[in-house]
Amino acid sequence: QGLGGGGSAAHVPAGGIPDGADPEHCPHQLNCFHDFETGKAYAEKVGKPILLDFTGWGCVNCRKMEEQVWSDPKVLEILREDVVLISLYVDEREQLPKEEQYTSEVTGKEIRSIGNKWSDFQIKHYRSNSQPQYIIIGHDKMDPLNGTTAYDPDIQLYVDWLKEGIAEFKK
Repeated sequence: QGLGGGGSAAHVPAGGIPDGADPEHCPHQLNCFHDFETGKAYAEKVGKPILLDFTGWGCVNCRKMEEQVWSDPKVLEILREDVVLISLYVDEREQLPKEEQYTSEVTGKEIRSIGNKWSDFQIKHYRSNSQPQYIIIGHDKMDPLNGTTAYDPDIQLYVDWLKEGIAEFKK
């Protein structure tokens, strides 16, 4: 019979790339996702909390966090091992397929691009539209497990925040 259809790549050997992850377009070659549903499905499979990273290609403070804070070995290890990183670019210009375009219930704006979609998602769930914004969530609710954080070059503060969110997830 063989392995059957659709051999799931969701279980990834150490060092492998999960289905839907995009390390080529993620800081420090992290296995981040750029689609919420894909990343969420992976997080559920591996039993890890989700780290939402609301970011933008033109966001200077986002790059500073990635270069100055995420590059720290303690932070990198947590991002690699303990969470599923979903980086949502609110200024991604790629157009959504026609059938996925809609009018925002929150702002009334036409949602035509991927960036519009993630910006609307951030506003709808977190009443915020600033980047970077980092939020740790579980699989069942969109509520932050330990509040949200933004640009702050204090590495230990970020490590503590990450560990607190992961501990809340495990409760």
